[in-house]
Amino acid sequence: MKLQTKIPLHPEQNNQIDYHSKILLLGSCFAENIGETFCYNKFQSSVNPFGILFHPIAIENLIKRSIKKNYYSEADLHFQNEQWCCLDAHSKLNKTSKTELLQVLNAEIDKTYNNLISSSHIIITLGTSWVYRHISSDALVANCHKIPQDQFSKELLSADAIETSLKAIINEVRTINPKVNFLFTVSPVRHLKDGFVENTRSKSHLITAIHNSIETKKQVYYVPSYEIMMDELRDYRFYNADMLHPSDLAVDYIWDKFKSVWLTEETNKSSKRVSAIQAKLEHRPFKPESQAHREFLSKLQLEIDELRLAYPHMSF
Repeated sequence: MKLQTKIPLHPEQNNQIDYHSKILLLGSCFAENIGETFCYNKFQSSVNPFGILFHPIAIENLIKRSIKKNYYSEADLHFQNEQWCCLDAHSKLNKTSKTELLQVLNAEIDKTYNNLISSSHIIITLGTSWVYRHISSDALVANCHKIPQDQFSKELLSADAIETSLKAIINEVRTINPKVNFLFTVSPVRHLKDGFVENTRSKSHLITAIHNSIETKKQVYYVPSYEIMMDELRDYRFYNADMLHPSDLAVDYIWDKFKSVWLTEETNKSSKRVSAIQAKLEHRPFKPESQAHREFLSKLQLEIDELRLAYPHMSF
């Protein structure tokens, strides 16, 4: 008896991820979820230097600015709720000092450029096709920062516009990193503030555009995170209390599916060793000063040292 409809997955034969790979993750909050998993498992990874970016135009703007070293100036900043903000970046970057915000933004441009030029894999998670246009500047923004809504107009990006943006992202990065692999996915988080039907339209535009952009021979791939959540995990027990965001269990499930396809066999073995070490590091002893605990720590350090011989970048 089959109680689930399973998404067919086939391990990639080429361009898989290992512990020598350098990974840049960009996009929605689901990119942050998977990014945290990469970090926990000690991969060489970087996540959302400008914070969460929900739509492709915001990601394209960040990439183009970084490659062209188009630094921010005071004219790009806004003062709202006693903080300085930038409409291209998430509110987590906001500062009370505009000088400090400019320093952060421009440092992140340099950091993003370095990540783009050195990454072996760029994983982009798209959240929505709905965007907001800042009326006075006529620019599509990444974040409205609670600026009054009458200063923005809301639009739905067409599948063609998204496809154009994705191909621009690919082409721009390839000018400085011709061999990079792109993995696109759609966030399983439903944006119900836009409306139920509107969320479905939004996701369908993203999926259509990504599939029109996929070229396996050119190292552009699709990861079916959205489909796994909708089909294999179609039960509210796999959601957080808001009934919108995947639970930790769901994220772990999708990660297991991802690594079965994208991690090499040797990397999966090493990842298990990393997870075992992480679990031991989280252990809280009853008697920290006991001989048994000192022996436990000594053996644990030997395990860490042995792993770091193979992968010097790891730090526990």
